[in-house]
Amino acid sequence: MKGNPVRWFEIYVQDMARARAFYETVFAAKLEPIGSGDLEMWGFPQARGESGASGSLVRAAGVPSGGTGTLVYFGCEDCAIEAARVAGAGGRLHRDKMSIGQYGFVALAFDTEGNLFGMHSLR
Repeated sequence: MKGNPVRWFEIYVQDMARARAFYETVFAAKLEPIGSGDLEMWGFPQARGESGASGSLVRAAGVPSGGTGTLVYFGCEDCAIEAARVAGAGGRLHRDKMSIGQYGFVALAFDTEGNLFGMHSLR
């Protein structure tokens, strides 16, 4: 395997407008429409040529959201900032910012669709 092992992520949702508003508020970022066919997809901002992966919110008939066992960590400058926005955006903070030793800090939260996600920062 060459390069970073994670290339893309998808967070499945039932209410796209609510999910988009949540992630745009928490991460102060604008999602862009992508996809085709029967899928409704809104992509997170990407920096081509940079490390890490991008992904999207996806609404697809018959595909459940919440509690699927996948945990996505979003990179942040200071994850306490994004964690502080979670409740105001309609989500629920699961774990405040905590140290993971030499690897930085993480916080965990549930989005408006019941999906658990993480936020990671080095400070």
